[in-house]
Amino acid sequence: MLIVHVTAVLAALFLLIGLAEPLAERLRLPYTVILALFGSAIGAGAAWFLATPLTDALNPVAEAILGLPIRSNVFLYLFLPTLIFQVTLGVNLRRMLDDWAPIMLLAVVAVVVATVFVGYALSWATALPLAACLLIGAIVSTTDPSAVVGIFRSIAAPRRLSRIIEGESLLNDAAAIALFGLFISFVIAGLPDPSLLSALGRLPALFLGGAAIGWALALAALWLMRPMAGRPLAQVSISVALPYLSYLAAEQVAGASGVIAVVAAGLTLNLLGPGRLPPAAWTMLRETWDLLAHWAGALIFLLAAILIPRLLGGLTWADVGLTFVVVIAAVAARAAVLFGLLPLLTVARLSPPVSLPYRSAILWGGLRGAVTLALALAVTENLAAPPEVRRLTGVLATGFTLFTLIVQGGSLRWVIARLGLDRLSPLDTALANQVVAVALQEVREDMAKTTEEYGLSREIVRSEAKAFGERLEESVRAAEDGAEILDRDRVTLGLIAMAGAERELILERFRERAISSRLADRILTDADRLIEQARAAGRFGYRRAARRSLEYGPIFRLTVFLRNRLRLSYPIAIALADRFETLLIQRLILRDLDRFIDQRIRRIHGRRVADILRELAESRTEEVERALDGLRLQFPGYAEELERRFIRRTALRLEEREYEALREDGLIGAELHGSLVREVESVRARLDARPPLDVAIRQEALLRQFPFFSELEGDALRNLNRALKTRFVQPGEILMRRDSPARSVFFIASGAVEIETAGQVHRLGRGEMFGQIAILSRRARRSEARAITHTTLRVLDEARFRRLLRRSAAFREAVEAAAAKRGMKLDLSGEETAP
Repeated sequence: MLIVHVTAVLAALFLLIGLAEPLAERLRLPYTVILALFGSAIGAGAAWFLATPLTDALNPVAEAILGLPIRSNVFLYLFLPTLIFQVTLGVNLRRMLDDWAPIMLLAVVAVVVATVFVGYALSWATALPLAACLLIGAIVSTTDPSAVVGIFRSIAAPRRLSRIIEGESLLNDAAAIALFGLFISFVIAGLPDPSLLSALGRLPALFLGGAAIGWALALAALWLMRPMAGRPLAQVSISVALPYLSYLAAEQVAGASGVIAVVAAGLTLNLLGPGRLPPAAWTMLRETWDLLAHWAGALIFLLAAILIPRLLGGLTWADVGLTFVVVIAAVAARAAVLFGLLPLLTVARLSPPVSLPYRSAILWGGLRGAVTLALALAVTENLAAPPEVRRLTGVLATGFTLFTLIVQGGSLRWVIARLGLDRLSPLDTALANQVVAVALQEVREDMAKTTEEYGLSREIVRSEAKAFGERLEESVRAAEDGAEILDRDRVTLGLIAMAGAERELILERFRERAISSRLADRILTDADRLIEQARAAGRFGYRRAARRSLEYGPIFRLTVFLRNRLRLSYPIAIALADRFETLLIQRLILRDLDRFIDQRIRRIHGRRVADILRELAESRTEEVERALDGLRLQFPGYAEELERRFIRRTALRLEEREYEALREDGLIGAELHGSLVREVESVRARLDARPPLDVAIRQEALLRQFPFFSELEGDALRNLNRALKTRFVQPGEILMRRDSPARSVFFIASGAVEIETAGQVHRLGRGEMFGQIAILSRRARRSEARAITHTTLRVLDEARFRRLLRRSAAFREAVEAAAAKRGMKLDLSGEETAP
């Protein structure tokens, strides 16, 4: 086979890749279906040209096509890591963690259920051993959700639903390949009836081993990339090597799951990369991987489809009947998961409610693709497997894949149309009519100004204005005749629009390089959550999502644990600095929303809705300010340093934009422009390094601000700071329960606390203490304490409290004054009397 022929074949394949997408859009078919049809036609055509006596002219090309080294290892080692790695770089990991339960259900449980259903159905219908039947079940259990995800995006399906389906695509290949490896080993070893539980019991080790390898190699790759700040091509090259090294190390060295290793490597790079790589390098890396995955996904379908005629060799009517057995069992398994198990997760509040039409679309959209064909090819190539197992595996897997691609894929849009998922709701239709009417009114005003500015002919202007006026009248009539929108619905739609505007403002600040990629990703996650919660639960959902964005998450609490128990200050310093910067950016973004409410919301939804939205935005701003003030009290000056850094980064972007304008106008040359931009980049590189936050020093300084600790100096102050535990609490969190044993005293570093005792409520603020009276009286607590706002506490245990009380006169006086403030008199021997 000449290299010229191979080159011609590859060029033709890339040409087909370029033509397939517009053709799929024109025919309204999934892209993968068109690729599969192209590949099948190529494979069948090449075989026909070699067999026909009509001509020999195309025999060299046909031989080159059929002689391509298409083996299962090509798919599993070359293409599959590329596809999986690109998906992991594009997912929103933080939002996926919100939906971990439905993702694991569809990605792992559904694969196991499909394997069992198909395996036992074939065991009943054929004479094959159970191990071989379960092997075929594992091969056909993995789905390719790209078609249904693409259609869901085109019909504006809920983002959360699309994200769940994308999460399924990350892990179902890993689960299917792991089961495939187990059952192929049983078949080769001649175990006819293996224990399914023992097989499933080996999955955790495969998954954990792959995850550890992928995580470690991703950290090593980031360590190599970091010094290459000015060489984005080098950084991208290292990223290209990462998934392949992870896959090979897991599969060939550790005997773990290579797919899970690639997933772990990609997720680690996705999580840490934006914060450790320059924004330009990260953008280039993402774009490169998008292109590589597009090519890999198309080639894997084309090449796998070329094999279809070969895999279907010797097809019989009995094989066709068995194929329908596989179809029925696989569809029944997916239906059992979607209609039986998924609603249980919704009842347990572990999954968003998925309506019946969407579940039906997901059921019919469970197409199979190249991974199924690649695994079937691996069995047909394995001479250690029995011949009948090899033949039936190739025939059934290929026949089932063709059924899903041609029958299910070809009718997917029709099914979605029949389910009514491609139509706007009456509310969205009414809103669309109003938006068009308002937009056309603005366009008419702008057009009038434009025609006056350019002095256009009055006759032309008059005729065009008449045509435009008719269109405007028609849109206004449609808006007036449409369904009436309730104020409650207008508020919900306004909240969705406001959250969307917030998202765009964040992206704008990111493009201006005023905020880092890592924090932009985190704040965008909060904005996405606002949109989804507003859509699902209106004003209540929006407020709940807004409060959640200010909460201390599990990672933050882990850093507090490390600080209190292991004396590790670095993690909490990073977490506090991130929180500082996130709150500052949120405050700036929220203040920019006023203009959007006045210019957009008021014109579309009216004054009343605009006032409600402004009130909600102001309430969020106040909550952010309170949280920020609490951090300012603990770390005075640090917020100002971050604000100064934000202003300087914004100024650098404006300076860079001015240089670009001067170059475009021809006022400066390319060499001078390059020199100025390099100078800006050097300054920006220095600003990218965030000022360090020294938690230990700041906390010692904060202790001195407590009047009763003012006399402590040197070692005494440092020892006290080490003894005090730090506790960050949410608004409404109960800090001290009535009748609970008294073991600790609390000092308020920032925030406010409400104490309820015998029906009376006392409010305490920064610099005050509580919990000491129960310890001194040696009784159970009589009060209940609750945080009013985001509060930071320093907590001292009873033994150290009594020791400090004995040593410090100022502290004894402060304890007595605190008791007197609440109407009690203490003698420090532990007795307590009312005045």
